[in-house]
Amino acid sequence: MLPATSKLCAAISYRHLRNMTGLRRQAAVAISQELSRLASHSPGPSTWIHQVRRRSSLLSSRLEDKPFSEMEMSYIKQGEEALQKSLRILEDQDDWKTETVAGNGDKVLSKVLPDVGKVFRLEVVVDQPLDTVYGELVDNMEQMGDWNPNVKEVRILEKIGKDTVITHEKAAATPGNIVGPRDFVSVRCAKRRGSTCVLAGMSTTHGAMPEQEGFIRAENGPTCMVLRPLPGSPSQTRLTWLLSIDLKGWLPKSIINQVLSQTQVDFAKHLRQRLAR
Repeated sequence: MLPATSKLCAAISYRHLRNMTGLRRQAAVAISQELSRLASHSPGPSTWIHQVRRRSSLLSSRLEDKPFSEMEMSYIKQGEEALQKSLRILEDQDDWKTETVAGNGDKVLSKVLPDVGKVFRLEVVVDQPLDTVYGELVDNMEQMGDWNPNVKEVRILEKIGKDTVITHEKAAATPGNIVGPRDFVSVRCAKRRGSTCVLAGMSTTHGAMPEQEGFIRAENGPTCMVLRPLPGSPSQTRLTWLLSIDLKGWLPKSIINQVLSQTQVDFAKHLRQRLAR
């Protein structure tokens, strides 16, 4: 199925085929069918995961509005793949182990996956409505370096359609320079369906951002943040952050695990401070 999808997506990028509406529709249908096939491998998805997967059906209408290039289609597909992989990981409730529980109830869990490695899962409740949290994390993502000391800079390199962006992120060095400066080039996919929002991403490459001097190019993904109103309290938002990162370099696993779980706890604290202002 994937080779056929790739051929269809590549075909619509050529100028003499761009007016063939039917072919663009075939490409959209092929991608939609592939996402459905991926989703079917995860038994018993919860309601909010169903809602997000239904959102993928709108990809067809976006393709009809504007013909994407072969490279743009590749980025869109990567974002959809990151979203589907992340949801499958979050769906599986088994084997999660507690890493950290803060006094305010913030919790970091972890598990080891054969094809991904160790992943971390932050579960918090933020005393702000979903639209406010979504706006800060999506619409104002380039301002994250202003309020999160673990982030030096986030810059959007390219926007593709309504849901997909390519970003370059610089992570700040940890105290004592235990983990030196890292940077990431990521494709990010934002989906919103009803009262559920998913911000998914994974590492990619982009011609505008080769490896930078003084930074180790790390890799992330699949990763995502899920935002949902707290049941019975629409002024509060439940945030789930799935984190999967390969920091590269020669670092003991014990240090990596400590840094990543602490990064998630710190993120929740700094996000609350930002939203309160």
